[in-house]
Amino acid sequence: MPELARVLVYPVKSLDPLALDAAEVLDAGGLSHDREYALVDADGEYVNAKRERAVHGLASDFDPDSGAWTVGPRDGARETFRLPDERDAAAEFLSAYFGYEVGIERDASGGFPDDTHLSGPTVVAEATLDATAEWFDGVDAAGMCRRLRPNLVVSGVEPFWEDRLYGDAGEVVPFEIGGTRFEGVNPCQRCAVPTRDPDTGEETPGFRERFVERREATLPEFAARGRYDHYFRLMVNTRVPRETVGERVAVGDGIEVGGTVREGSAR
Repeated sequence: MPELARVLVYPVKSLDPLALDAAEVLDAGGLSHDREYALVDADGEYVNAKRERAVHGLASDFDPDSGAWTVGPRDGARETFRLPDERDAAAEFLSAYFGYEVGIERDASGGFPDDTHLSGPTVVAEATLDATAEWFDGVDAAGMCRRLRPNLVVSGVEPFWEDRLYGDAGEVVPFEIGGTRFEGVNPCQRCAVPTRDPDTGEETPGFRERFVERREATLPEFAARGRYDHYFRLMVNTRVPRETVGERVAVGDGIEVGGTVREGSAR
């Protein structure tokens, strides 16, 4: 039976994950503490790994109980700040690291997702991480997880099981995790970040080309191929029904998948 194996959130957008035993679904659809903080430049643009490779060089550890955030170069001195109260001091520290002005924004209602329309947690199977890691020399499942940055990792299923969680355009797949309802909508389009070493930001030669080739070749028969304008897609984007807000998901929860329905008709 499918089971929730890991709950991963990213307290500061683009930085290191935090594994939780359980998380609450917030008003905007995200999980508690996921992308709650974001680094921004003087123009209000995200300072994230898509735009700034130096982000990969930062190590980050967050304590959700105390708000203590320890951050700094992976190979250098780190400092601890209490969030949200010491955001200004943390911003000054990071401005020195990046070499330009950096601010820290906060949204406790659901964080700063890349896709504000499909802001629910992303889902992938544990076996998918294992399988995709095998496509590349020197990349293991833990490293692939860091590259792909999922929220919910599912055990007890075959590789690419998550491709069951979406249908054709205009369709969704309702599913429950421990009785908490979500809607799977589409396969997640990947950016440049998975092509890089998560610690250094260095490109893995031929990563995208190899990924696209193997993804197309291994796409399950049950997957909705019409959702693939290209094959640099993996994991599933979800949406949160209104009744799900305030509910929780926890490691060990069983998962039940419903049938594909027209968008807006899931109950």
